[in-house]
Amino acid sequence: MQEQFETRLASAAPATDADLTWTPAWRIRELIAARDISPVEVTEHFLQRIEALEPKLHAFRMADFAGAREQAQRAQAAVLAREPLGALHGVPVVLKEFFAVKGLAWQDILTATHTVADRDCLEAERLRAAGAVLVGTTVGGLMAREFGDSDRQPLNPWNTLRVCGDSSTGSACAQAAGMTPIAIAGDGLGSTRLPAAFCGLVGLHPTRGRVASFDWSQMNSRLLSTTGPLARDVRDAATVMSVLAGPDGRDIMCLPDDPPDYLAHLDDGAAGMRLVWTDDFGYAANYASAQSPDVISAVRQAAFGLRAAGAELEVTTEAFEDPNPACNVIMASDRALAMRSEPPRESVIGAREARLRIWQTFRQVLEGRDFILSPTIQVVAPTRTEWAQAWRSPSYMATYSAHTAAANLLGWPAMSVPAGLVNGMPVGLQILGRPNSEPRMLQLAQAFLSL
Repeated sequence: MQEQFETRLASAAPATDADLTWTPAWRIRELIAARDISPVEVTEHFLQRIEALEPKLHAFRMADFAGAREQAQRAQAAVLAREPLGALHGVPVVLKEFFAVKGLAWQDILTATHTVADRDCLEAERLRAAGAVLVGTTVGGLMAREFGDSDRQPLNPWNTLRVCGDSSTGSACAQAAGMTPIAIAGDGLGSTRLPAAFCGLVGLHPTRGRVASFDWSQMNSRLLSTTGPLARDVRDAATVMSVLAGPDGRDIMCLPDDPPDYLAHLDDGAAGMRLVWTDDFGYAANYASAQSPDVISAVRQAAFGLRAAGAELEVTTEAFEDPNPACNVIMASDRALAMRSEPPRESVIGAREARLRIWQTFRQVLEGRDFILSPTIQVVAPTRTEWAQAWRSPSYMATYSAHTAAANLLGWPAMSVPAGLVNGMPVGLQILGRPNSEPRMLQLAQAFLSL
């Protein structure tokens, strides 16, 4: 798959270090620690990549070339001084514009206004502490839809007539185009996983509260949202989780215990795992399109390849309840509280009762099993025109997030991994599991991508 990316974008690649573009972040860090390459060389390579591709793809809200070079120089000085190096030392990283990065443009999700952040959010703090070079913020949120069918929105590197998805769209664009080794995304109803599926990436929505998140500029509690990695490599996603996960006293909703080890068993394979497959959760057929059977069939066939890796995989015919109505109420309530208004009491009670029913069903289906597998979304990335037309309908969010919203409602982890191509465009396999199952989930994803 990386070779296909490189073929599409070879004309924009720098003349030297062509292989560096697709080198995993964890390997880049190893090369830096071994002094086989410097943080300055790595950063310059990706800045050249951004300079060449950004005018065509529009991934960035703000790219900070001068700041990235200063950070790379400091990272290089640390290597030369033989200081302890963090897990992402010298690795360029971009963040979705909802995350405040000091000196860079960020978007207030409540007002959709843009300002320059005067301090780092918690995620940016942790990335810097791990030695990452923060090179910019990427386009996200509602503004991506408001571009209509204009080519000013982030364009899909697989086919620039198509989009990268909503919300974490710029991070997915930058990652799929090889503009940085790692991107940080946010997942509200699938906003990490859905762009990952459209762009052939690994996208992880962790257990709610596992990644502490506190943005100094936004006080709302983000009841359905999580922070996670967008990557081209499962080990990179696990490495980012090792950097971001864990409690912080400033986040009143984070899990208080220390996170698990995301890397220790990454290569242990899928043997003995018990998995269950669903085409559409029993309700998402209501949101299907003409291309849905082809997408579902392709992802199902890829998923059942896990049997050859020693996993048990059976099909469930369970008809789950659609989580989108409850999600809509909770998101509206979250926003109302943030704006200091009172959410409708009866609708909130109804949403919580619906969440209870959905929670019970997922627990029942997962009894004695490890994960539920499904397509991440049952279409390929739409064209810009199709995308603009779709969002004219108030109900399109339910269509778009039909397979992903349940994980946000429950606060359970889920991830999307590349599952092949349909009509030349990527499709994704979603892996959904119980809270705190991310290490085993990443292990399964690694085994799947090794088939």
